[in-house]
Amino acid sequence: MVLGLIIGILLGVIVNALVIWVVGKLNLGLRVSGFGGAIMAAIIIAIVSWIINWLLGLVGISAGAGILGAIVALIIAAVVLLISDRILSGLEVDGFGGAIVAAITIAVVHWLIALLLGVLGMAIA
Repeated sequence: MVLGLIIGILLGVIVNALVIWVVGKLNLGLRVSGFGGAIMAAIIIAIVSWIINWLLGLVGISAGAGILGAIVALIIAAVVLLISDRILSGLEVDGFGGAIVAAITIAVVHWLIALLLGVLGMAIA
């Protein structure tokens, strides 16, 4: 059970790093310093995202649903990218507009990879 959790976390980091690396190669709002930088960015982004969502939950703010929820989630993702840019020297985000573009692109690329892995019978969380 613990081994499965560890493997799941490692696979999640690798898939998210791959997504960040691809978005960086496409030069759509962010750049990373290689795949190692993308792995570090995936870890930092996950930690910053968890902290922000936890803090928002403490004050009773949630993304919600529908169009408004999607817009709030997009803004939160952009802010997470901007904060992560300040923490990690191997990640460079092109301002708030670049963070919005990168957040949208990360979501689309992650969806495509998840779809591909699902077709191959290797679903991810």
